[in-house]
Amino acid sequence: MTQPVIETERLELRPFRRSDAPAVQRLAGDRAIADTTLRIPHPYEDGMAEQWIESHQPAYEAGSLVTFAIVFRDDPQLIGAIGLTLEREIDVGELGYWIGKPFWNRGYATEAVTAMLQYGFNDLDLNRISAKHLARNPASGRVMRKAGMSIEGTVRQGVRKWEVYEDLVLYGMLRED
Repeated sequence: MTQPVIETERLELRPFRRSDAPAVQRLAGDRAIADTTLRIPHPYEDGMAEQWIESHQPAYEAGSLVTFAIVFRDDPQLIGAIGLTLEREIDVGELGYWIGKPFWNRGYATEAVTAMLQYGFNDLDLNRISAKHLARNPASGRVMRKAGMSIEGTVRQGVRKWEVYEDLVLYGMLRED
């Protein structure tokens, strides 16, 4: 089973390649990325990127996860990652993404999220896609709102990040939206 490639105006969302590992380690290894995401470790040690990339195809084939590298259409440079964790039995996906710090504030996250929402509803036939961000990362919420998602509430101290309990802001979108 082959994962598709999705093109937007400026970006290409494609399956990760093993050759992306050094860029993943460099970009995701930035403390600012790890600090504002739920599951990226810091420090990002040697071998972690390769292990993470190798997990994508089996998860895609199992129908539980689809993960894309975000690159420029005219340049194969990796700028981030985006994916959906899938619950196929109830037609729901949870969106997650990160953009490398050198590429912040240029609309790339919104462009990738919009494309992923379309893919989730049109190609994967999902009924609902949700996402969440740390309350202290309002930029991620702006991306979700610009892509058409609606705020659904806050889970007080819904996660522990680096030994601190933090609030999570929840967003969602239905196919009918």
